Amino acid sequence: MRKSASFLALLTALSSGPALAWVPKLEEQSAQAVIDSAYGRRAATPTFLTVDLSVDSGKFKAPEGSVTVFDGPETCLSDWLTPLSESSQGSRVASLTLSGQADQLLFEAQDARDNFKNMTVEEALKPADGRLPDGQLRVDIAVKGLNDLQQRSAYLVRLKGPDGKLIAPTRFSFVDDWKQVGVSGAQATATTSSSTTTSGNTTDTTSTTTVDSKLTGPYAGTLVYYFEPLKAGLNANDKVDILLRTEQGACAYDFNLDLGKFN
Repeated sequence: MRKSASFLALLTALSSGPALAWVPKLEEQSAQAVIDSAYGRRAATPTFLTVDLSVDSGKFKAPEGSVTVFDGPETCLSDWLTPLSESSQGSRVASLTLSGQADQLLFEAQDARDNFKNMTVEEALKPADGRLPDGQLRVDIAVKGLNDLQQRSAYLVRLKGPDGKLIAPTRFSFVDDWKQVGVSGAQATATTSSSTTTSGNTTDTTSTTTVDSKLTGPYAGTLVYYFEPLKAGLNANDKVDILLRTEQGACAYDFNLDLGKFN
């Protein structure tokens, strides 16, 4: 969904820019930084954090320790590292992305720039349709290998509070990007017929999705969850644990992520 060049620019900024922290609520300084970034007036401002959970040569592409087993047998992790076609553990998480209001503002500012308009801080701080409420953190989970679209609702995702309490998301939805991959490798795009809401650079929908029933094979797409970390006692630059249990139920995983790596 994001262009690779932009992603590389953000990674460069992560290693060379000033200290960062997730922005629960846009204010003048953070909004100005995002706008200036969108218009090329300063180095790119990292507004999201993505962890690549794909497997290469029996290892995660993500840094070592990014994924641990929270609940279930030791084989939960070793099975994940085997080829998907050889696994009995059902679907896999391909990537996990954290973002907030700053990421949505970035795309609003880029759209204004592309339409030859000048976005001001005053305009950026006005309420905008589709923008996250104050204090909400968005978690996009790219999934592959799901055998049944109904099972998207079987995923369980929780935020672990500093006291160990597990916090449920305030809501969840599906991005309208679900596809079915047939045995021959052909793809059929999932279609929906309902109202949708745009959030950042993606579109969410909670409607029933239909696909070409002639194809057989697993599905791939994106699940979206919304949390309120501050209400759980976490700070805007803390490391957080996102816990996930797939549709198979037996295995639950812990993803440790740093809110201090993006705005």
